[in-house]
Amino acid sequence: MLLAIDVGNTNTVLGLYRLASEGVAAEMVANWRITTPSRRTTDEFGMLLRNLFALKDLKMEAVDGIAISSVVPPLDSTLRQVCEIYFKVKPLLIEPGVKTGLPVLTDNPTEVGADRIVNCVAAFERFGGACIVVDMGTATTFDVVSKKGEFLGGAIAPGLGISADALFTRAARLPRIDVKKPAKVIGTGTVDNIQIGLYYGYIGLVDGILERMIAEMGPETNTVATGGLAKLIAGGSKYIGAVDEMLTLTGLRIIYERNLERHKKRGI
Repeated sequence: MLLAIDVGNTNTVLGLYRLASEGVAAEMVANWRITTPSRRTTDEFGMLLRNLFALKDLKMEAVDGIAISSVVPPLDSTLRQVCEIYFKVKPLLIEPGVKTGLPVLTDNPTEVGADRIVNCVAAFERFGGACIVVDMGTATTFDVVSKKGEFLGGAIAPGLGISADALFTRAARLPRIDVKKPAKVIGTGTVDNIQIGLYYGYIGLVDGILERMIAEMGPETNTVATGGLAKLIAGGSKYIGAVDEMLTLTGLRIIYERNLERHKKRGI
């Protein structure tokens, strides 16, 4: 089985897949979302994974492949050690030189985050044409794929969480609140005033960028949102056409399979 690991700045998402075989499609067996272990040692992270597997009655020994997308470079060496010590597997880390099947047509392709490439691979596989991926994490990224399956570029904005933290930090009298869809647009109290500003303000940001990107790409462009806040924001957006919370894990699986096929052809 394949263990796909998406390491973000705030959260890490893991998915366990049974890969496709003759006439049988790939299947996700289990998934987990944890806080990114930025200060954990190799053994601490290894024991955490062992416990996660045990809670779902899964065996770590069943994992014979691992694919990792990470935007936290200091963790990369720890992740490699965890894979080699606890799974006895050399991981496929998404980095320059790895076959993704997605040409990157930006000024400096090596600057593009691994998660953005992985998301676009999954989105193009799903739609088969021009598409935009909105990934709502610590930062919100907008990634554009051409109808030929090329990564054209995109935009990066502060995430909703960062925006809320800035408001609460700089305005001492405002209370910290959970961000959720407000019941109305004209608030009558401090809490709903903040919720309205954050929720609809962020939808305005997302829709404003998507509107301009779609105008440039063409009306046939598909849009998909992923990330922890995707469902919340997509519910009020005019331009987000689909939500796929497992998009990054799906992309990791696709890239792993492509590299696996290449190795088989080479007899590796």
